[in-house]
Amino acid sequence: MSVDTLNEVHKSVKTDLYRHHDYYAIDDLLTEEHLIIRESVQSWVKQEISPIIEDYAQRAEFPKQIIKGLGEIGAFGPFIPEEYGGSGLDQISYGIIMQELERGDSGIRSTASVQGSLVMFPIYTFGSEAQKHKYLPKLATGEMMGCFGLTEPNHGSNPSGMETYFKDDGDHVILNGAKMWISNAPFADIAVVWAKNPEGKIQGIIVERGMEGFTTPTTHGKWSLRASATGELVFDNVRVPKENILPGVASLRGPLTCLSSARYGIAWGAIGAAIDCYDSALRYSKERIQFGKPIGGFQLMQKKLAEMITEITKAQLLAWRVGNLKEQHKATPAQISMAKRNNVNMALEIAREARQIHGGMGITGEYPIMRHMMNLESVITYEGTHDIHLLITGHDITGLQAFK
Repeated sequence: MSVDTLNEVHKSVKTDLYRHHDYYAIDDLLTEEHLIIRESVQSWVKQEISPIIEDYAQRAEFPKQIIKGLGEIGAFGPFIPEEYGGSGLDQISYGIIMQELERGDSGIRSTASVQGSLVMFPIYTFGSEAQKHKYLPKLATGEMMGCFGLTEPNHGSNPSGMETYFKDDGDHVILNGAKMWISNAPFADIAVVWAKNPEGKIQGIIVERGMEGFTTPTTHGKWSLRASATGELVFDNVRVPKENILPGVASLRGPLTCLSSARYGIAWGAIGAAIDCYDSALRYSKERIQFGKPIGGFQLMQKKLAEMITEITKAQLLAWRVGNLKEQHKATPAQISMAKRNNVNMALEIAREARQIHGGMGITGEYPIMRHMMNLESVITYEGTHDIHLLITGHDITGLQAFK
C-alpha cells in the first residue's frame, strides 16, 4: 500500500474529536476576529494534520505537502504587514495560530514559528527595503521556506561565543562555520544566519540554497519532533553578496529579539499540546470502564484531571496577558521567558499525567499523548533551555547576573 493510499485510509477512519476547553471564559477577552481565526486554524488542523501526523511521526518524516496550506491559512508571519505579504494581524492572533498548530503537533508549529518569527521577523525588522520586498511575500505564501542559524556545535546557551564568521571579499563576503539543530534546514530555500563580521560584531546574513559551499545535512535518529525536519547548516567558504547582510543590527540584540518573538509563540503553542492531551484524557476517562464504572469516577483520576485544567487555565491567562503586553510593545524578554518556561513545563507535566490516565494505550499512536510528550522534551530545551529561562527571571528580579 502506498503512503498516499495509507493516508487516505487513515483519513477515513480516524476522526479528530477535539474540542476547545475554556474553564475561565477567557474567550470573553478575545475579539470576534480572534475566535474566527482559532476556529479556522482548528478546522484546518483537524482536516489536514490530525489524520496523517501519527504516520509521519512514526516514519520520522515531515509532511511537505502541508506547506501550501500553512501559507493559505496565514500561519507564516501573520503579524507581518500586508504590504510585505503578511496578514497584519495582532500578537494575540499569532499566539492563537501557534496554539492550534501545536495542538496538531509541535513540529508543525515549529515549522510555522521558525518561518514567521525567526526568518520573516528579522528580515522585516532588520532588513533593507529591497530584502523585504524580495523575500517576505514569497515566505508568507510558503513558496519560499527559511530557517534560522544561531546554535552551533560548541555554543548553545552561549550564542555570544559563536565561531561562524565572514570576511570581506569586495562586493561579497566569505562565510565559514556551522550551525546545528536547525528546524526546516533540510528543505529551506534561505537561511538567516548569525555570524561575526570582520570587526567581531554579530550580524545576520541571508544565505540562499545553491550557493557554492553551503550544505544542509539532515539530522537523523531523533526520538522527538519526528515529524519535523531538522538539520545542520555548513558553510565552507560560501561567497555571499554584501546586499544579503541585514543592515539594521550588528550585535547579539538581533538574534535575541527574534528569539523573544519565537518564545512568545511557544508560550501559546505549548498550551495547544497540553489541551490536546487533556481533551484526550478527559474523554478516555469517561469511556474506559474498570471495576464496573468509568475510571473518571475515581478520586485519583479526578485529581489528575482537575489539576490539568487548573494549570491549563493559568497558562492561558499568562499567555493572554503577555500577548497584550507584546501588542503594546511593553512585554520584556524576561516576561516572555517566564511564559515560555512555565507553559512548556506545564504541558510536559500534563502529557505525562495524561499518559497514565490512558494506561498502556497511552504509548500507542492511537492517541496523541506519547507524541506530544516526546515533542515537548525538545520544546522545553530549544529557544532557551528550561534552566536558562529560570536564570533570566532570577537576573530580572535581583539585578544580579548568574552567567555571562
